[in-house]
Amino acid sequence: MVHRFEHRRQPLASRRVFMQRMVRYLAVSFAIVLVSLGIGVLGYHLTEGLSWIDSLLNASMILGGMGPVDPIHTVAGKLFASFYALFAGMVLLVAVGVLIAPAFHRFLHRFHLEVGNDK
Repeated sequence: MVHRFEHRRQPLASRRVFMQRMVRYLAVSFAIVLVSLGIGVLGYHLTEGLSWIDSLLNASMILGGMGPVDPIHTVAGKLFASFYALFAGMVLLVAVGVLIAPAFHRFLHRFHLEVGNDK
């Protein structure tokens, strides 16, 4: 199902519609982070043999931009950690982009409507 924003010639969406849209995009952003966290947990668990909780901690720290907690010993673990760190950086950008998209669109739409009324 595709959720489209209002066209530039359409009136600004109501506050209720906007809030529903923000909640929907927040859920999508949260799902992106959750799936990415799952990838990290599984990767650390399989490549380094860390416990599930230690894998969660390491994946969370990488995804949050802090860096790993436990030292990486295996070649597979080092390769995974390298690619996961790059992946996590992109995930952060995508998740933030998804999260702010409705607010940014509303700002631009309102600005366009105000400029259009001046003509």
